[in-house]
Amino acid sequence: MHSSNADLISETGFPLVFDGHNDVLSKLMKIGGLDVADSFLTGWDGAIDVKRAKTGGFGGGFFAIYIPSPTDEKLRLKAMSQPSFDLPLPEPIPFSKATPFAQEQVAILHHLEKIGALKVCTTTSELRECMANGIIAAIMHIEGAEAIDEDLYALDLFYRAGLRSLGPVWSRSTIFGHGVPFRFPSDGDIGEGLTEHGVRLVKRCNELGILIDLSHLNEAGFWDVAKHSDAPLVATHSNPHKLCESSRNLTDKQLAAIAESDGMVGVNFSVSFLRSDGQKISNIDLELVVRHFDYLIEKLGEDRVGFGSDYDGAVVPDKISSISDLPNLLETMRSYGFDENLLIKLCHNNWLRVLGKTWNE
Repeated sequence: MHSSNADLISETGFPLVFDGHNDVLSKLMKIGGLDVADSFLTGWDGAIDVKRAKTGGFGGGFFAIYIPSPTDEKLRLKAMSQPSFDLPLPEPIPFSKATPFAQEQVAILHHLEKIGALKVCTTTSELRECMANGIIAAIMHIEGAEAIDEDLYALDLFYRAGLRSLGPVWSRSTIFGHGVPFRFPSDGDIGEGLTEHGVRLVKRCNELGILIDLSHLNEAGFWDVAKHSDAPLVATHSNPHKLCESSRNLTDKQLAAIAESDGMVGVNFSVSFLRSDGQKISNIDLELVVRHFDYLIEKLGEDRVGFGSDYDGAVVPDKISSISDLPNLLETMRSYGFDENLLIKLCHNNWLRVLGKTWNE
């Protein structure tokens, strides 16, 4: 089935939003896993579910598989509300401990598909068809490759299960590379890049057509991916360092490399990566989010920017606390002069474009 842009306009009157990152699966796992997964269909205490998708015009996105580290969230929140902070990275998690967590989240995602809450998509035509028919289009994504062994056997298994996007690291180190610490002000230039295993992982992802997400990699790792990958460079949920000097954000030099590769960046709604002071305080005006879109469009061009919300994994602005609030942001973008053609690109067409190139379609 071929769907037109007209099919991908939601009941809100805005283009359907396809989003670069959410943490629904790990959040569901944390509160009960398969026993509570049906609540995604009926409504739950999360930012994304089927009911909110209809209200907010959410077409789908990258559903992350994330291996949790033991952390004191209250202490983290307190630290990240200071003028500057430098949080120690959690210890690496071995393959044997990571695997059950990853398998459980795959099972949750497939259960959500089974009950009709979404569809796991592996082609852009499937993504378009789902969005045109009011079905949440889901991409299986791994955020931090702890559950992949050095021989990459598990990568092939996850690929068979639907995996089409992978970040070699969440911020803690893996056998493949190193992430950036939660540090402000800082940049990502904090040490060594990809390991030999990491280079092999990148090349195997290229062969399979799995998108490589640069969002948590340190700067040396970023440049190693740029050197060894033949796919567009993509950061699914990152912002410009020029506007917020977080270690997680991208320098102008990195943005130039992404543009040259015809890749893209998804704007992260986490207030820690939006605010110029880097603080985890959510009472901010949506104009700030628009400024990040504007800056990235200036550096990358209007075909290489999209959404990368980090819903259910970050403190986001109060006015867009869930996907049902997405029209608030889109209305603000429209009021700042973003026309309909540009909104269509930012909301979903740019993701479909870069995924088509990456998935070897």
